[in-house]
Amino acid sequence: MRYIARRLGFYLLAAWGALTVNFFLPRLIPGNPIELILSRMSQTGTPPPNEAASLQAMLGLGSGNIFIQYWHYLTSVVQLHFGASITDFPISVASIISSTLPWTVILVGVSTVLAFTIGIVLGALAGWHRSKWLDAIIPSTTFLTAIPYFWLALLLLYLFAVIWHFFPLNGGFNPALNIGWSWSFISSAIWHSLLPGLTIVLAQIGGWLLGMRNQTVTTLSDDYIVAAQAKGLRSRRVLIGYAARNAILPSFTGFAISLGFVVSGSILTEIVFSYPGIGYELLQAVQNEDYPLMQGIFLVITMSVLLANLLADLLYGFVDPRTRQAR
Repeated sequence: MRYIARRLGFYLLAAWGALTVNFFLPRLIPGNPIELILSRMSQTGTPPPNEAASLQAMLGLGSGNIFIQYWHYLTSVVQLHFGASITDFPISVASIISSTLPWTVILVGVSTVLAFTIGIVLGALAGWHRSKWLDAIIPSTTFLTAIPYFWLALLLLYLFAVIWHFFPLNGGFNPALNIGWSWSFISSAIWHSLLPGLTIVLAQIGGWLLGMRNQTVTTLSDDYIVAAQAKGLRSRRVLIGYAARNAILPSFTGFAISLGFVVSGSILTEIVFSYPGIGYELLQAVQNEDYPLMQGIFLVITMSVLLANLLADLLYGFVDPRTRQAR
């Protein structure tokens, strides 16, 4: 319990720091951001009478002293009220985030899990069968990992969409379809996500494969592996039950942390494929100087990364009890 309390305390402090930084960011904007936002909103419609007060509370620029403004800001965050988007006024920031977040979570989440699973399995086999054909493919996978993310996405897009016309060129689904649970829309969404997902898998798999391979090789020299082999246990049992089980621990921590960045999405990949995820929405917000949307997305990404790191610490503490020992 002391271990859990220490980790919770640390991440609560980190979350408070992130909220505080997000509170002061609008104060760095030159001039009066409220007047700027309202003037841009008026170009597409008439802002509601209470929108100025809502923006002041959300941006931490309300009336009163700095402490009152900070309290109003925290209250707005707890209520998930981030104001209205400038670009898509009068649609709320919360609505935009809730509509784009599932696209990113499904695409990047599934791709990250696939890359991790394939990399771990192949890495364990490559470490077990050293100097075999599987071990020889590692340089090619690490080469893919070393390629800049956006360049790999552009290369795959050019080959599979422009030259061979095998995958759609951009978007997350066929715009002629209505968003819903119909099979036509679901199949279109899956088809549009295959090429971006392949890009993410190819860019990530090499790191997991190489790390697991090296950890497996190191683990095979330990005494308990030698003892298990001396007992006459089958190679499959030694690999899965002894070697891979312990070799996966460092990769497990990295995987848990990488899940936190699922929410932020593979921004460059989403930009290249014009995929309707939260990363692409963040780019649009930056280009249009949509301060409420930027602040809301930054806050969601920050909290997701902190939550993933907390879960990684707690899970690793149970997987490896040695980390719970107080120093």
